[in-house]
Amino acid sequence: MTTNTIAAATSSDSPATAVYAPEEPARLNLAGLAPDVYKAMIRLDAVAHEGLDPALAELVKIRASQLNHCAFCLDMHSKDALAAGESAERIIQLGAWRESRHFYTEKELAALELTEAVTLLTDGFVSDEVYARVAVHFEERELARLLSLILVINSWNRIAVTSRSVPGHYTPGQFAAHK
Repeated sequence: MTTNTIAAATSSDSPATAVYAPEEPARLNLAGLAPDVYKAMIRLDAVAHEGLDPALAELVKIRASQLNHCAFCLDMHSKDALAAGESAERIIQLGAWRESRHFYTEKELAALELTEAVTLLTDGFVSDEVYARVAVHFEERELARLLSLILVINSWNRIAVTSRSVPGHYTPGQFAAHK
């Protein structure tokens, strides 16, 4: 389906014949308008991943993107995770990871809990209990990278949500050349 054929769907349409709502254009192209900032973000993103398990990194990015309602990043990181061999089941369960803990390792659970604590900051801080649980599973250097990754994906989410980056057009590895 192309964007030219997209229109309002009716409830009687089947998925194969449904006509979807129109795709809205992005508000802003950060890469084109502030290329130095965009390149700095790309570099920060690349170094934040160093030393982290790639599967864990994708789970963290997907969970933060869910919390931030970032459709563009959800599209990107779900596709990247699937392309890297992550199971659809584990990706689907991320929104309810506390109820489906058996899909994840203890280390992944601790990382997801820290991701939520850093992303939401509803109490104004990350609790000592959350930090202690994650510190059990990550050596200090790895924990510093995990925290950096969480900070970077939250920044990307805010950029994509504010600029209304359009999901659905990303192909896995598309931006690898930028890193």
